[in-house]
Amino acid sequence: MRITVQGERIVRIQGDPDHPPTHGALCTKVSRYAERTDHPERLLRPRRRVGPKGSGQWQDISWDEALDTVAARLKAIAGPGGAGAQAIVPYSYAGTMGLIQGESMAARFFHRLGASRLDRTICASAGGEALAATYGHKLGMHLEDFAHSRLIVIWGSNSIASNLHFWTFAQAAKRAGARLVCIDPRRTETADKCHQHIALMPGTDGALALGLMHQWLMHGGLDTDYIERHVNGWPALRDKALPWTAERTAETCGITPREVQALARELADTHPAAIRLNYGMQRVAGGGNAVRLIALLPCLTGAWRHRGGGLLLSASGWFAPAVDSATLERPDLMPQPLPRIINMSAIGDALLQPASAAFGPAIQALIVYNSNPLAVAPDSRRVAAGFARDDLFTVVLEHFMTDTADWADVVLPATTQLEHLDVHRSYGHTYALINEASLSPRGESLPNTEIFRRLAARLGFDEPCFGDSDEQLARQAFKPEWVSFDALRQAGWVKLPVPERPFADGGFATADGKVCVDAPGLGVPDHIPNHESAVTTPALAQRYPLAMISPPARNFLNSSFVNVMSLRSIEGEPLLEMHSGDALPRGLADGDVVEVFNDRGVYRCRLAVSARARPGVVNGLGIWWRKLGLNGTNVNELTSQALTDIGRAATFYDCLVEVRAA
Repeated sequence: MRITVQGERIVRIQGDPDHPPTHGALCTKVSRYAERTDHPERLLRPRRRVGPKGSGQWQDISWDEALDTVAARLKAIAGPGGAGAQAIVPYSYAGTMGLIQGESMAARFFHRLGASRLDRTICASAGGEALAATYGHKLGMHLEDFAHSRLIVIWGSNSIASNLHFWTFAQAAKRAGARLVCIDPRRTETADKCHQHIALMPGTDGALALGLMHQWLMHGGLDTDYIERHVNGWPALRDKALPWTAERTAETCGITPREVQALARELADTHPAAIRLNYGMQRVAGGGNAVRLIALLPCLTGAWRHRGGGLLLSASGWFAPAVDSATLERPDLMPQPLPRIINMSAIGDALLQPASAAFGPAIQALIVYNSNPLAVAPDSRRVAAGFARDDLFTVVLEHFMTDTADWADVVLPATTQLEHLDVHRSYGHTYALINEASLSPRGESLPNTEIFRRLAARLGFDEPCFGDSDEQLARQAFKPEWVSFDALRQAGWVKLPVPERPFADGGFATADGKVCVDAPGLGVPDHIPNHESAVTTPALAQRYPLAMISPPARNFLNSSFVNVMSLRSIEGEPLLEMHSGDALPRGLADGDVVEVFNDRGVYRCRLAVSARARPGVVNGLGIWWRKLGLNGTNVNELTSQALTDIGRAATFYDCLVEVRAA
């Protein structure tokens, strides 16, 4: 990003034309970052609750008073020697993904405190762990190489809305004659621009991958030389794929046999062929297995041999040897035995869990930063009930009074990306980046790092690491033999030394350098049906016959940007997309206010009868703040705390519902 500033006023925000992945482009959301930074509702001073929880009664207080209050309560909960510190839980995710303002000083603080550890699973851990089990790490194609592809399969990604820089390269390939295929239950804006859209049922992606393998076994398309030299365990996978005829695959996926056959032939015959896989498809019961199966496809056809061939889900693993996580986060500060782990995707249950031998102490304090769990966590009725506990002490570091901040005891104003120093890795390309401050902090806001520094001092943590400045932290973040901080500061970014065609001759990050089919502890991947479906829960499907997915609205980024008025005015109000074939028998019409419901709750929104929804599936576009919803809820009122097969992740898109007129 390039930020033009006059005095302390933001004049312009644009993409940096010299940065190869960005090349001057920003998505609609980030291009409005000035509106977010200088929003009239921006939190500028610490606040303390003075009325009942959730009443909206607040008093502005000084930083000293706020931090003294928080420190005193944490000391009381931790008790002598920190014996009770596991009753304190940090809750954070990707509000900023910077290495410094994310989990550097914050991690040091909670490790030294002895607080419970957080399993950060809410977005991508199923796919991430599955990819690592297959390739040895989260590794993939160079983003720029998609411009050289002749076939691009965009699988589980609305790239126009959420992956604009990839989309630019895909468009370049399309102009050069490449064919684009979109696989997604929803007819997204991206699907509109592709040559073909395959609208499979949610949670059937693994079945489609097995069906493609079956076609190659029966009709050719396997690169037997690449398999022999670079794939470990193919015979066992071949046995899994053999029963998946085009007809069985089509029936499972809700598509046609011809779609299965044609896609298999294209992937086998087109060179180079690439898959841009994204995380939407792994938010179901079998999401991890599905990612493993899809990640194997380019290995079976030898697509990795060619520039512009292969797969990209995440490139973050290329940064693993470059980032000095141990120095940044100091896990050595944790007590022994190590504190328990709380899964952020099941925070609703965790907050309502009483003390027990199996669970440990009941949660007494929650420190939320870089996240908005009341809006984004599944089964939000239980999440809300947990936050409403009178005996729960909640601290929120935020820019705005979000759904979560509304239920806090103390709210601390944090800086935005434009007001602090940070350094970043990427999961979509292979460039390390620096985030220089463009502005002084607005009001009394402080960087996350400074807030945790001051709390550490009040709790008597005197280890030298708590005195590190943000620049010292930034200099510690990358190992100098990989990324020089001075070079990063001078140029703005540094490209990692990743091979041009990383797996043309094998060399995966596994122990033997081969792709792993039969992963230790996981076995051979297979299709796993959804937790909630006509196959697994027929009685439930009788009552709730519609599958619901909840992809982000185009102008929101999860719950971020929802309060930016120029973006919210485009979205209008919370929407449910439904196919006309499902609306008509229910007596529903476009524009109706409807109630979407299941055993977990009721969500009220506006109905859009739309070809973007396929029969049998409704699309609840998210993630609206609950308090901006038509009945004080959002789509996560309906989603489940059930976890994925791999990675202990949330199953947002594994959800059965029914819809009625409000």
